[in-house]
This record gives sequence, structure tokens and C-alpha cells, in this order.
Amino acid sequence: MNLYVGNLSWTMSEDDLRNLFEQYGAVSSVKIVKDRETGRSKGFGFVEMENDTEAQNALSSLYDQEIMGRKIVVNEAQDRPARPGGGGGGFKKRGFGGGGYNKGGGGYRDRDRGGFNKRDYNNEY
Repeated sequence: MNLYVGNLSWTMSEDDLRNLFEQYGAVSSVKIVKDRETGRSKGFGFVEMENDTEAQNALSSLYDQEIMGRKIVVNEAQDRPARPGGGGGGFKKRGFGGGGYNKGGGGYRDRDRGGFNKRDYNNEY
């Protein structure tokens, strides 16, 4: 079972977190999420435990307990929701979209910025 652990102390290490959960059973993995630029903890992490019963025991025992000066939150981890893509695609020469990542399309650019705006489109063909 994969557990989400939130409101962690900024000084807590992955070893500290592992030791905390190993009191309740076998721990498969531990990950504290860190900021890419600074390397500082974001204050939450994940603990994967081999046995669901032991994980449930850890969850109920540790939820809202003060650890290293902070009351931690422990929940069963949820799958990360799919995020929509941003921008991208379109006909760049005509002023559509552009930029972004993943999947998804841009939009129409404003007319005064040199692009096409569908409000300006004349349907009288």
C-alpha cells in the first residue's frame, strides 16, 4: 500500500521517515518530494509498505501525531489526476496557438497582435 504523508518538518530526511514507519512493518520505499531548484523539501512524501494491514495500522496510529514539531497527515495515496496540456499546435504563420507542452491546442491570437481572431471572420462567402 502506498501512503501519502503530509505536513512534514522541513528538516525530516527520508531515513527519518523510513524509521518512523518501520515501527509498524516492512517499508518498500520512501520518497520525500523536493523542490527542483532549491532541493528543499516540499513538506510531503510517500511511503510504500509491503503489507496492507501494517500500512493501515501505521496510517491510523500516525495520523495527526506530532512528529519533529509538526502534526503529520497520513492518507492512502491517490493516483495523480491527468493534467490537461497547455498551448501548442495550430498554424503559427496565421497567428494561431503556439507554445505549450504535452497535448492540447493553443487558441486564436488577438487581431491587434497580428493574428487571426474568429470574431473577425467573415462568413459571407
